[in-house]
Amino acid sequence: MLTEELRDKVKKIKLLLLDVDGVLTDGRIIYDSHGRDMKFFDVHDGLGVYLLRKLGVKTILITAKDSKAIRPRARDMQVEEVFANVFPKTKILDKILKKYKVLPEQICFVGDDLVDLGLMKKVGFSVAVFNACQEIKQVASYITLKEGGRGAVREVAELILKAQDKWQEAISVYDT
Repeated sequence: MLTEELRDKVKKIKLLLLDVDGVLTDGRIIYDSHGRDMKFFDVHDGLGVYLLRKLGVKTILITAKDSKAIRPRARDMQVEEVFANVFPKTKILDKILKKYKVLPEQICFVGDDLVDLGLMKKVGFSVAVFNACQEIKQVASYITLKEGGRGAVREVAELILKAQDKWQEAISVYDT
């Protein structure tokens, strides 16, 4: 459950930033015999991102490592943009603030590992997935009940939509 203070933070969210490995995926990277990587994504997370977009909250993926698997998934979820090979992740924040005309307090970032630490400290609502490292959990405003790649992003999407009183609108198309 969210405290009133956290609910007030979540109500302001206009932009969701997501790490990829360990947040949108379960953290495993599998290489085939040709050296191509494969990742596991959760369909529930994808619908959560889609619902956010439909109701005015944009999503951006930020990853320190690039992969061919990321872009098709980003297209499926209709994310606004993918920033790959970004380290430190904080170096992209000013560009995002200007391009999307948002303030840091209007951004939610979901991370899981040390490469996310700096960006977690610079946004209004920072979220650690359940299986994040301890350093990430210590700076997070919220820790999900679900693990990365296993519904954590959907949990965050629902949290945002419910705090902004948009959840019923989000599900109404499916309730016919």
